[in-house]
Amino acid sequence: MFVHRVLLALVGAARACRAARFEGCAGEVGVVPGVPGQNASGGFAEVGAVQVRADALRQLVFWWELALLIVIMLLGHWIEMRSLAQTTSALDSLAALLPDEAERVENDQVVVVAPSDLVVGDVVIVRPGGSVPADGRIVEGRASMDESMVTGESRTVERSSGDSVIAGTVATDSGLRVEITAIGDETTLAGIQRLVTEAQSSSSRAQRLADTAAGWLFWFALGAAAITAIVWTLVGLPDAAVIRTITVLVIACPHALGLAIPLVVSIATERAARGGVLVKDRLALESMRTIDTVLFDKTGTLTKGEPVVSEVSVADGADPDRVLALAAAAEADSEHPLAKAIVRAAADRKLTVPRSVEFTSSPAVGVTATVEGKIIRVGGPHLLSEENADELPVADHWRADGAIILHVIQDGRVVGALKLADEVRSESREAVDALHALGVQVVMITGDAEAVAQAVAQDLGIDRVFAGVRPEDKAAKVQQLQNEGRKVAMVGDGVNDAPALAQADVGLAIGAGTDVAIASAGVILASDDPRSVLSVIELSRASYRKMKQNLWWAAGYNIISVPLAAGVLAPIGFVLPMSIGAILMSLSTIVVALNAQLLRRLDLRPDTTTRVILNR
Repeated sequence: MFVHRVLLALVGAARACRAARFEGCAGEVGVVPGVPGQNASGGFAEVGAVQVRADALRQLVFWWELALLIVIMLLGHWIEMRSLAQTTSALDSLAALLPDEAERVENDQVVVVAPSDLVVGDVVIVRPGGSVPADGRIVEGRASMDESMVTGESRTVERSSGDSVIAGTVATDSGLRVEITAIGDETTLAGIQRLVTEAQSSSSRAQRLADTAAGWLFWFALGAAAITAIVWTLVGLPDAAVIRTITVLVIACPHALGLAIPLVVSIATERAARGGVLVKDRLALESMRTIDTVLFDKTGTLTKGEPVVSEVSVADGADPDRVLALAAAAEADSEHPLAKAIVRAAADRKLTVPRSVEFTSSPAVGVTATVEGKIIRVGGPHLLSEENADELPVADHWRADGAIILHVIQDGRVVGALKLADEVRSESREAVDALHALGVQVVMITGDAEAVAQAVAQDLGIDRVFAGVRPEDKAAKVQQLQNEGRKVAMVGDGVNDAPALAQADVGLAIGAGTDVAIASAGVILASDDPRSVLSVIELSRASYRKMKQNLWWAAGYNIISVPLAAGVLAPIGFVLPMSIGAILMSLSTIVVALNAQLLRRLDLRPDTTTRVILNR
């Protein structure tokens, strides 16, 4: 802004100088004796008119240059502001995801209220195709939820009674009743907006470098302008000195350099948020491009963190489905995670589960219930000891895989066995393969036994495993990798991951994880998909490329154009017009802005990013 004011002041001075010179020349026109055609006042009428028209034409040319200069500068400023406004409007569109009205249930009546009038504990109705007005928990109904605006996942997610839903997500196929658990600034959507805003306003090494360069360019511009004015004045061309000085100041305007980094960062963080990646710390995003090792916590990150029935084995030719149905009937009234896994497995297979009575549970032993007049017991090794029964031969093989083994006993006789394990996410395999394609080493850390960890590592193709690690030792393992000269990114979701996330060069917290883990991380993955790590790496590399390109363009443009504006080629007949200088100045801003806009083509959805990497 200061340079622009100096520029306009110099333009005004140049105009005043030309006007003064014109008036002085006109006053000196006199009468030449013996020459016909002179008027009564003694001047040359025809010659004077020609001089006036010629000087007026020069004045018009000068004003045309000034008008063109202002128009071009305004055009460049408009493009700059439009680029920044697009990132702001994209964030504002997150707020537009909330519905204008909410249907609150009051004494068996439905009352239409504004979302801002809701309080925690209210129950609202979300109709098919409608948006959830605030974060809550489903108390009635089941629906396929479109959560793409938060997680970046294009697939809908099944949500039913007891599941949490996020403000702004859409119930695509059926209605729900939702109890509100968070409102206003406490909602997930508000948190996303807050994180993106903080990330855009935070600083990084590249930003500090650009700010320093822009500061030096300011003094470079003033110094070059001063030298230009002095040199052209000393050679006896004061008019040219003014014009050359103005041209130098126009060209050396540091808009492009000052815009090179902030615009890239604004677009990058906005695109990240739309892809389910929330950047808390810009330095973390900037560092992600240098990562050569990704350390995954196993439970809840590479695996779903909940047991599933992966195999059913039977004795004496019994029917596997019948054995699973009996086990589900016995476990129906239990709240244990393994019991829920057995009941869920029976439901997934659409089995008919008979009713059970006389349910009892014994810690560390198992459950007992009467099903269709038969006593059914389900449990582990202590149950077999109580019944003096032997486990099935397949148990040794399952145990080598690190699985949980439960046997089903009917009236004192073992009829089958169930293999339960923490299910590996289907996306984990693609994530590991894509990281290998990028040349990144994949390491897994877990508190589980060596056999369990090795089984998962072999399944996924993981390079290195730290098994049996206590929570307080996870940070030490990260430091061990760093001492080997590696740049480490840690991905975790639990309280016990927080120290390791803080120790790592970049900490990435799974969005479904604990608040402690999220607070320790520099980047938050809104979904549970481990492939989101690839989105962060791709975004970091792409944004760094754009930063370098913009900085080189802005700096290189000034290095070349300022000497031309000063007139170093005047001895060979080339002088850069002021209007062309204005065009070049605005062109530099336009190039930087348009180059940053190319980041908008980056699709950060985990499935898309993974597919692009694997197909390279």
